[in-house]
Amino acid sequence: MGEDIKLTKLANCAGCGAKVGAGVLAKLLADLPTLKDENLLVGFDKSDDAAVYRLSDTRALVQTLDFFPPIADDPYTFGQIAATNALSDIYAMGGEPKLALNIMCVPKNMPKEAVHEILRGGYEKCAEAGAIICGGHSIFDDEPKYGLSVTGFVHPDKMWKNHGAKPGDVLFLTKPIGIGVLTAAQKAELLDEDTERMMIRLMTTLNKVARDVLVNYRVRACTDVTGFSFLGHLYEMCSGSELSAEIDVSAIDFIPQAVEFARIGLLPEGMYRNRTYAEQAVDCGDTELALCDLLFDPQTSGGLLCAVDERDANEVFKALKDVVPSAQRVGRIVELRERSIYLK
Repeated sequence: MGEDIKLTKLANCAGCGAKVGAGVLAKLLADLPTLKDENLLVGFDKSDDAAVYRLSDTRALVQTLDFFPPIADDPYTFGQIAATNALSDIYAMGGEPKLALNIMCVPKNMPKEAVHEILRGGYEKCAEAGAIICGGHSIFDDEPKYGLSVTGFVHPDKMWKNHGAKPGDVLFLTKPIGIGVLTAAQKAELLDEDTERMMIRLMTTLNKVARDVLVNYRVRACTDVTGFSFLGHLYEMCSGSELSAEIDVSAIDFIPQAVEFARIGLLPEGMYRNRTYAEQAVDCGDTELALCDLLFDPQTSGGLLCAVDERDANEVFKALKDVVPSAQRVGRIVELRERSIYLK
């Protein structure tokens, strides 16, 4: 199927790199009227990953929606990546996905076999997550797009937010950094087959296992690293918690091929949007420019970034290191300083 149609050639942007920049989005959402409801535990006021609505003392609804243009040429692979990325928002709240609805845009001339393969990829990834796709909505569009609205459940007292960290908390990341640069290189047909397979494997790995490990420990704040980049999402965590973070750049797992491309200036447009949004809050210190660029790189279906009580940090690392793509102990939360994030 991938030989018949190259989906990435049909879109101007790829994956989460197509997201509206965080700064622009904040302005768009400003002053919108919202209903007040004491059972709405998480809305959009803190730029969190999903909405959470309390149903009872022991159960809350977690709801999210995510879709984007093709990030892979093969339709089945694109469907898998888009579904994995959408499901991740539920895991980032500490929840378990249960139901999903397709959201799809297709060109009128797209072969029906390609449309079927996109949907099949999404269905199979949802089945792996234990979630049921039970409907959806599709429209014609000049560019193909696919994703899911996902509903899950979490205990109201055990949900995670992207804020609420405490000084001393240790920061963990569960996937390597550099996917946005690799997708830009892929679009330019500069990726070798081994690197492309590795990239796809990372983007189709659910954050389910990471979530299943972390629920056993004292997680104070959590988010998934996607289109707003590592530094963009960490900035939101620090801002919401009214604290700062120190990051050990040497502890971050950068994809080597992405570092090479970044050093020659092959960077996605989304990196520049993310830098504009968050760079005023970041002290890059002596960090190499290419590595700093990668920390602003928009990730698609990235890992979980969480702040864990320092008393649990050693056990968390042991529990994660053999079961997630890349267990990284990347820094810690500290008292509020002049900047939100300090790279060391």
